[in-house]
Amino acid sequence: MQPFGETIFATMSAAAAKHNAINLGQGFPDTDGPPRMLEIAQREIARGNNQYAPGKGVEVLRSAVADSRGVGTEEVLITVGATEAISATVLGLVEPGSEVIVFDPYYDAYAAAIALAGAQRVSVPLRQVDRTWDLNTAAFAAAITDRTSMVIINSPHNPTGSVFSRAALEEFARICVAHDLTVLSDEVYEHLIFEGNQHTRINELPGMKSRTVTSSSAAKSYNATGWKTGWAIAEPALLDGVIKAKQFMTYVGATPFQPAVAHAIHNERAWLRRMVDSLAVGKNILADGLRNAGLKVYDTAGTYFIVADVSPLGFDDGTDYCMGLPELQGVAAIPLAGFSDHKETWKPLVRFAFCKRHDVLREASERLAQTPLFRL
Repeated sequence: MQPFGETIFATMSAAAAKHNAINLGQGFPDTDGPPRMLEIAQREIARGNNQYAPGKGVEVLRSAVADSRGVGTEEVLITVGATEAISATVLGLVEPGSEVIVFDPYYDAYAAAIALAGAQRVSVPLRQVDRTWDLNTAAFAAAITDRTSMVIINSPHNPTGSVFSRAALEEFARICVAHDLTVLSDEVYEHLIFEGNQHTRINELPGMKSRTVTSSSAAKSYNATGWKTGWAIAEPALLDGVIKAKQFMTYVGATPFQPAVAHAIHNERAWLRRMVDSLAVGKNILADGLRNAGLKVYDTAGTYFIVADVSPLGFDDGTDYCMGLPELQGVAAIPLAGFSDHKETWKPLVRFAFCKRHDVLREASERLAQTPLFRL
């Protein structure tokens, strides 16, 4: 783990706190989830449901996740957030010395999990399509070797905010089947889709169910990032390796939150739709604010994130821009180069999170527009 220092999220969040800046770097909301969901968690604590859950998770949550995905409960493992689902999948299914393909830029936890498994990371850059990004399936196919054991895919995509096209995903699936690859599909933003875009579930594409582990969680769908309640979904033969790794990581997650999340999955669809509608409004507020501040703004089809190019402001390095931003303009953001092995490709691009109250986003927009930013 020597190459892995403090994460860029920790660095920028600390800078935001130091300078009392609005934190648009780390992707967490500043409002709570459905009130009834919160009440059920409190009830479970008060009634004494505070000991270890079953190893695979509380049955009521496994059943709710299974119902929502159209699978059996034997295909569901409850994890400590989607991040544990990702780590347990890599540790349980990837052999030391093999290769794991990721699409660049990528969520930094992928790299750490691959390193812990003793495997080699192979990153394939996304391709820009107009004002967003999509899979480069030709580059993906070219990156596969006889050592490739897994590919990690994430759509809706963090950090770019893109949603990969159905055509690209169908070709991706065809390539995976042809090369007999195991797939980890990180779908934690599956419900956060805007403006008519559609989420494609990887395991529902032809030939993919038996080779795909899907990870997701309650964090982004129900504004409960601190509950760290997620899941892995796969056919039993594949899920077995994930279970074996997970049981020696955390063993089980927090028990009283699991019935509450089960309630939300079954009963809070209207709340979820309203939350996504509100996110879409926040996205537009921040996008307008960034444009008014002189940045070039890319399209966001899903997730919490907007990508902007800071070169119109005279910066050729998004990291330099982000390091000065909390002190000089009272806002924090994250450079896309921090998510990449191909840093030059993404060097002038910065990620802003819009999962905040609308008044906070308006204040951030005013700060970005009104205060001159000078190169440090």
